[in-house]
Amino acid sequence: MESQFVDWLLARLPSDPRLEVPPGDDAAVLRPPAGRRTVVTVDLLTEGVDFLLGGDTTPERVGHKALAVNLSDLAAMGARPEAAVVAVALPRQGGAAIAARLYAGLAPLAARFGVTIAGGDTNTWDGPLVISVTAIGSVPPGAAWRRDGAKPGDLLVVTGACGGSLLGRHLDVEPRCREALEIAARFPVHAAIDISDGLSLDLARLMHASATRGIVDLSRVPIHPDAVHRSRLEADGKSPLDHALSDGEDFELLLALPAAAALALVIDPPTGLLPVIFGEVTAGEGLVARSADGTIEPLQPRGWLHDGT
Repeated sequence: MESQFVDWLLARLPSDPRLEVPPGDDAAVLRPPAGRRTVVTVDLLTEGVDFLLGGDTTPERVGHKALAVNLSDLAAMGARPEAAVVAVALPRQGGAAIAARLYAGLAPLAARFGVTIAGGDTNTWDGPLVISVTAIGSVPPGAAWRRDGAKPGDLLVVTGACGGSLLGRHLDVEPRCREALEIAARFPVHAAIDISDGLSLDLARLMHASATRGIVDLSRVPIHPDAVHRSRLEADGKSPLDHALSDGEDFELLLALPAAAALALVIDPPTGLLPVIFGEVTAGEGLVARSADGTIEPLQPRGWLHDGT
């Protein structure tokens, strides 16, 4: 099955001038863009942990997400996508059909963002579907966004509304690659992260890396309609704001910028983007929440931790 699938796949991968040695050899050879640094990220999705095949969760949507979450990591670094390699462990039963459908979901996204599929690996086993994508991007020297650069006085910006993604948006990830490149070209971004595990949890990681404190204005947190819907569906007492702060899988960008730059970004954002200033950076550590009346209290970061909590 493996050799037949590889032959099938190689016949469909478009040629790309960035590949000096294309897929099909022991390894591909990528021509790095002149005068730029290489950015590499990898993410692994496992059936039963990250998704459950069946119903609306098709292999096409899983293939799309597997690439998209990696492109979101590149966006969080201010990097331009270049290439990707894909490794899959396929169930023995129906594995070839699943592999073809994964590619059908992945390929359009790769084409849309100019990503060349440089190679990968396939295997079959008696376990569930596992797909791992390694994505490669590029940035000018010294220009990569990082988590550790937030400064007191910066404002905190999120590029879109959060919460309720598990109602379906978690599979249809739209990485903010083009928007990140435009923001990087126009504004000084001091620190950045993408929201994969929850707005408050990922903000806490940003503040920890930067050795600063984040103040979250609760009334300004942008709440996605899905968060409102999920709050009504589930009798767990969580408000739409709770979902916006902790659900995760939003894959919006969370940025720390100088105040003037943050205001300019909100006034004149990249097309299709609705950024919101929802807080500020101060000296100190951790997170605090500021209510509409100015009351400040500690904010416990919540979200998805990979130990299951």
